[in-house]
Amino acid sequence: METFKWNSPVYTLNGKNVTGLARFKNHFGVWFFNGALLKDAENRLHNAQEGKTKALRQMRFESKSEIDSQILRAYLQEAITNQKKGLEIKAAKPVKKVSIPVELKSVFSKNAALQKAFNALTPGRQKEYAEHIGSAKQEKTRISRLEKATPMILEGKGLHDKYKNC
Repeated sequence: METFKWNSPVYTLNGKNVTGLARFKNHFGVWFFNGALLKDAENRLHNAQEGKTKALRQMRFESKSEIDSQILRAYLQEAITNQKKGLEIKAAKPVKKVSIPVELKSVFSKNAALQKAFNALTPGRQKEYAEHIGSAKQEKTRISRLEKATPMILEGKGLHDKYKNC
C-alpha cells in the first residue's frame, strides 16, 4: 500500500513500513526500513547514519541511468518476503538507571507505599523527582523538596504535570 510519510512515498505491508523513496541534494534513493536483514549480494545498501541507524538501509542513485531494475526488483522482493515472514529489527530501548538521592532512599525504607507509588511512575517522572530532589546543594532543601513531592508521588503525578495542558 502506498502512503506518504515524511513528505515522501512510503510503501507498507500489513501496516508496517517496507520501503520508501527519498530525494536529496546530490542523490535520490530507495529506503528499506529493515534493510539490515537483506542479503545485499550486490553490495548496494548504505547505512545513512553509521552507529545510529540499526535497521534502515538505502540504495543511492545519482541519475536514472544508474538504476538496474533487475537488482532493484530483487531487493524489493526480498524486503517484501521478509515483511511477510514478520522479520524485523527492533530498536533496543536504552535503559538509564535513575540515581535515587539518599534522602529519598531513607524515606522509602520507612514508607513502603511511597516506594510502591514511586516505582509505579514512568521512568521519566522518576528521573524528574530524583533529579529535582538530588540537585539541591543543601540537605534541608533536599528534605523540603522531598516533603513537597511526596503527596504528588503518592497521587501518581509528575513533578511538572500542573504545567501541562491535559
